[in-house]
Amino acid sequence: MFRINENFLKLQGSYLFSTIASKVSAYTEANPDKKIIRLGIGDVTLPLCPAVIDRLHSAVDEMAVKETFKGYSPDLGYEFLRKAIADHDYKERGVDIDIDEIFVSDGAKSDSGNIGDIFSVDNKIAVCDPVYPVYVDTNVMAGRTGEFDKDKGVFRDVIYMPCTAENNFIPELPKETPDIIYLCFPNNPTGTTIPKAELQKWVDYALKVGAVIIYDAAYEAYITEDDVAHSIFECEGAKACAMELRSFSKNAGFTGTRLGFTVIPKELKCGDVTLNSLWARRHGTKFNGAPYIVQAAGAAVYTPEGQRQIKEQIAYYMNNAKIIREGLKSAGYDTYGGVNAPYIWMKTPHGMSSWDFFDYLLQKAGVVGTPGSGFGPHGEGYFRLTAFGDTENTKEAVERIIRTC
Repeated sequence: MFRINENFLKLQGSYLFSTIASKVSAYTEANPDKKIIRLGIGDVTLPLCPAVIDRLHSAVDEMAVKETFKGYSPDLGYEFLRKAIADHDYKERGVDIDIDEIFVSDGAKSDSGNIGDIFSVDNKIAVCDPVYPVYVDTNVMAGRTGEFDKDKGVFRDVIYMPCTAENNFIPELPKETPDIIYLCFPNNPTGTTIPKAELQKWVDYALKVGAVIIYDAAYEAYITEDDVAHSIFECEGAKACAMELRSFSKNAGFTGTRLGFTVIPKELKCGDVTLNSLWARRHGTKFNGAPYIVQAAGAAVYTPEGQRQIKEQIAYYMNNAKIIREGLKSAGYDTYGGVNAPYIWMKTPHGMSSWDFFDYLLQKAGVVGTPGSGFGPHGEGYFRLTAFGDTENTKEAVERIIRTC
């Protein structure tokens, strides 16, 4: 008789955003006349920029002509896109990344879950707490996390690194030595980040203990402060201990178009084995490549027109972040983030739990956010709001929250 992967049974409830969607759907059905403002899921709302749309159209036209038709893409992605990434995202910041160290995919979420395929199940992971749920859940599925401790709300074999207001949401080097360290800066969900000098400490630590850092830089385009690194490879020695995940979802609005990439330097090794070669083998075996049409659109992001247009969109979202952050702060709420990231991390008022506050806001104000406890035990007592909405709706949502609470 066949058997299932019983690690899936260790997962706690449904995926966070599925639960939110279910609650919002039930409320909408019961209150069809009520306007809901969604500041919960980090999905963009502005359309793809004109440079991207134009390239999508021309790429579609190419697919209609025998001479320009494209079938399977190269395993690592088309060279024209990988070269654009290497030149604009890395060389312009003084980082030398070869195009065969760049692996194009259908998004950072896929890569952050799939990257575990190249690691032994015996590796111990360390994550920030609160944390993007995919990091933990995919390791649960793989069997690395041990059993769930219901009293503490943690998996027993995971090293949790608390990120709280007391430590400025900067994780401290763990006392127990991890094998794999997940870092996401600018951070989802807290919207905070760390200075480059602080990030260098993590690189030095990983080199010292022989750990690998999986660095999620999905929100680097939102960085506004000069002392914050856009890539971990800006840190000395990082190529020997880190890989980096990037996404087109938030910087260029590709959430529904799907495009991302992972950078694995050839210097990153386990003994004599390069992780680059392992990921290349996994990538070629399990993935048939992002569509040519989408990769062509991704390359358009790096044109002068594309860069100008996506920067305008990012500025639009960051203005929303400022509206949320300053509006709530002026009303007396404790808020964090929103300076280098499109997320605002607010402390729930009146000692309310994060799910109670979610229900309260939905029922009383018609505003949807994300309960902090869904990101881990140290997220309890906090609430994530996103800046990806319409500006007028964002202003109205802030007014509703202040008026209701």
